[in-house]
Amino acid sequence: MSTAHPEDLPPLREANASAATEHGSNRWYLSSAPIVRALVHLCVPMAAALIVSAVYNLINAGVIGAVHNTALLAAVTLGSPVLGLIMAIGDLFGTGGGSLISRLLGASEHDPAKAGEIKRVASFAVLGAFGAGVVMGGAGLLALDPVVSLLGAEGAAVPATRAYVGVMLAFLPVFAAAFCLEQIMRSEGAARQVMIGLVASTAANLVLDVLFVLVLHWGVAGAALGTGLANLGVAVYFILWLHRHSEHVVVSPRWFTLAPAKPVLGVGAGTLVQSGFLIVTSLVLNNLASAYGDGPLAAMGVAVRIAQVPEFLVMGITLGILPLLAYSYGKGDRHRFAVALRAAALTVGGIAGLFLLGGFAFRTQIVEAFISDPSVLSIGVTILTAQLVAMLANGFTGLLTSVFQATGQALAATVTSATHGVLFIPVVLLGNLWFGLGGIIWSLTLTEGSALLVGLTMWFICRRAINRGMSDGTPERGEAVLRGGDE
Repeated sequence: MSTAHPEDLPPLREANASAATEHGSNRWYLSSAPIVRALVHLCVPMAAALIVSAVYNLINAGVIGAVHNTALLAAVTLGSPVLGLIMAIGDLFGTGGGSLISRLLGASEHDPAKAGEIKRVASFAVLGAFGAGVVMGGAGLLALDPVVSLLGAEGAAVPATRAYVGVMLAFLPVFAAAFCLEQIMRSEGAARQVMIGLVASTAANLVLDVLFVLVLHWGVAGAALGTGLANLGVAVYFILWLHRHSEHVVVSPRWFTLAPAKPVLGVGAGTLVQSGFLIVTSLVLNNLASAYGDGPLAAMGVAVRIAQVPEFLVMGITLGILPLLAYSYGKGDRHRFAVALRAAALTVGGIAGLFLLGGFAFRTQIVEAFISDPSVLSIGVTILTAQLVAMLANGFTGLLTSVFQATGQALAATVTSATHGVLFIPVVLLGNLWFGLGGIIWSLTLTEGSALLVGLTMWFICRRAINRGMSDGTPERGEAVLRGGDE
């Protein structure tokens, strides 16, 4: 625990207040910027990075498809759960670590000594993510053949899947650290710098894809290598930026300690559970839909990609708002917390509602741009409608999850995050059994609606604890922040 002599505290408080109120600084957006400006600063870069990532995925598929080898495309599809595992590890440490850092920054406006804990939290989160990546990646490489078999690779797809997954597992520590660093950066309000890093990484990834796949003919192993090197580059960029520009965040073995483990992993556990269920959900959904032929699978792929546009915009709000809510909570700024949450809810509702109404009104014309077969077109229209309704519910569920993570309500965050996966599998299985393809299509919508009800229930349960924790920066409040929440 950092200590300070009484005579040192006034200048420390003065410097801290200056850092927090310096107009235009990243921390100013968290501390005192007008809410609309803060939302634009934090959320727009997040949404832009997500959309760029989605566009890259389409281009990447085109680059691999240019080789005219279906086994390579199959290998990338079959290896997608490995990406889910990578995100799960990074989010486990990054979400919890980022949330706690924002709360400590807010609390430091009243007690500057709290900022001294940030370097321990950051070091635990990033080095913990890297270490977990080493363990999981190493275990995966040792059991590579069983892993490839579990992913469902058969025939000509086996060697390609083995090559792709093998390289991805080798880079797993880098991926996990990069995902974690992204959220550590955002915890300080550096959303624009995160976007710059992610967009540059995506551009580099595309160049490396063309070089490794089309020029050097390294196949999917080359595609995986390009992704790994691009993520190594963005991780180095994040670390260098933090070293040069961050006042409090330090990533070093010197500051590594297990003390922040409980609040970091407690909040991050929800994202880990959610990512795990998403992997299972994807496998179950693909297997059930494939029984109805290629048409429904193609229609589902098109509808999901169309719905991704508003989905990523909404995610930009729900993920971007988290550092602002956590900072306001740690600071004890009840008014700013409430105004930010209200503005985020209105924005989520406005974006989701606009796309839902527009998508419903022009659903046939939108799907016709991608599908010409009349029988498949009608399925695509139905799937798009179901996806857009699910997107509306999912947006508010994501916002509630961010509230729980921002305020250190680990149990509420985990329950809300896990509800989707827990409910989806029985719902989709029963929907398929009772209603056939229609049951599969609407199962996601029903699940998302149920998850929103669970999230609202958890909000009413936790609301009193959250309000109680929104204090005025007393020493007791500081200790609660270090524990990651209020009891």
